[in-house]
Amino acid sequence: MGVCSRPLVGLARKLRAPGKRPVRLVTGLCGDSLQDHPTKKARVGQEEPDTPPSSPLSQEQLVRIQRNKAAALLRLAARNVPVGFGESWRKPLGAEFGKPYFIKLMGFVAEERKRYTVYPPPQQVFTWTQTCDIKDVKVVILGQDPYHGPNQAHGLCFSVQRPVPPPPSLENIYKELSTDIDGFVHPGHGDLSGWAKQGVLLLNAVLTVRAHQANSHKERGWEEFTDAVVSWLNQNLNGLVFLLWGSYAQKKGSAIDRVWVFML
Repeated sequence: MGVCSRPLVGLARKLRAPGKRPVRLVTGLCGDSLQDHPTKKARVGQEEPDTPPSSPLSQEQLVRIQRNKAAALLRLAARNVPVGFGESWRKPLGAEFGKPYFIKLMGFVAEERKRYTVYPPPQQVFTWTQTCDIKDVKVVILGQDPYHGPNQAHGLCFSVQRPVPPPPSLENIYKELSTDIDGFVHPGHGDLSGWAKQGVLLLNAVLTVRAHQANSHKERGWEEFTDAVVSWLNQNLNGLVFLLWGSYAQKKGSAIDRVWVFML
């Protein structure tokens, strides 16, 4: 055993002896004194937890960060614009496209289309945005969800494309119109595109449905999106007329500002 070994062996025994306070880190060679070093040294430039940042961001920098974040969200929303969504509706509702609920909703509908027949076809889900500019909306008719039979739903609530005969719900509307309006004549079809082009927004609360299964896409996110549509119209257009037929539509329209719109 070398000259330096005996002191180190003796020290090791002492460190293991009961009642001795352990040294955190022992360093030293022959002729060097033993030192009690902390186990961790602060890194260069590292500050204590309670020390305030040495160079906080300026107010201008914080504003710039928020502006860049908002711009990034707008770019994300632009990439998520659904197929067939009308140009004039994109800016007012574009913020919805980047929200988690809408991204999840689009994923759900895409998966449903892979496994089932879903109405209306993708290019017709947003027909209501194509037939009328958002600033030209004068009347809002709220429905529940699309017709779930073949060749019926085409993106306008209560409406069906020719030559599909009018469903019972639309026939009831025609009966009421014939009662209330002198000279009203049943058009002989169920296509309400003419109404839409004159500023009547025909909006379902839920915009897609699985074939032959009413309400199958309920509470998947469409209600939140169409609430945003109604909210924008309510806040930005004056003199609107809302036709809330049935308890479901009346519940959806409960938040509408009755001072600036008419509800029937």
